[in-house]
Amino acid sequence: MTTYDRPFGRYLEDFQVGDIYKHWPGKTITEYDDHLFCMITMNHHPVHTNAWFAEHESVHGKNLVVGNLVYSLVLGMSVADVSGAAIANLEVESLTHQKPTFHGDTIYAETRVLDVKPSSSKPDRGIVTVETKGFNQNGDEVCYFRRKVMVWKSEAAPQRRRPYNEDIWSS
Repeated sequence: MTTYDRPFGRYLEDFQVGDIYKHWPGKTITEYDDHLFCMITMNHHPVHTNAWFAEHESVHGKNLVVGNLVYSLVLGMSVADVSGAAIANLEVESLTHQKPTFHGDTIYAETRVLDVKPSSSKPDRGIVTVETKGFNQNGDEVCYFRRKVMVWKSEAAPQRRRPYNEDIWSS
């Protein structure tokens, strides 16, 4: 019998400059997703929530997905591959929305490692700089950001334990 423990995030030694992570799966953004995000964040701009306004009084002629939802989705897609074992997200250096996103678009994301540096003050960790791009179903880049993440070195990382007995399959 083999037990598989899926990795979530990476440690400092796992990052190599130039590596690219193709995050999976993609996510189709529904009208409901966009409206809920707008209401939770109190963004009541009618270009996101009012179809008549968007059709008759906006540049694109249809509802736009709020940019922070697109960013949050792309960031979230990268967590399992980039920051799932992180100590902290330190900085978002830049964030741009290259093209609009509309209800019904499916978003995918990829991340490239730009820099890996051991900490000069704490030997148990380091800083990783990555850039992440979000693409729609047509391959158009819709979102881009660079960020810095503080991550553990593998030997210093907290053990990932479960709150129950590991012998659950022994009987």
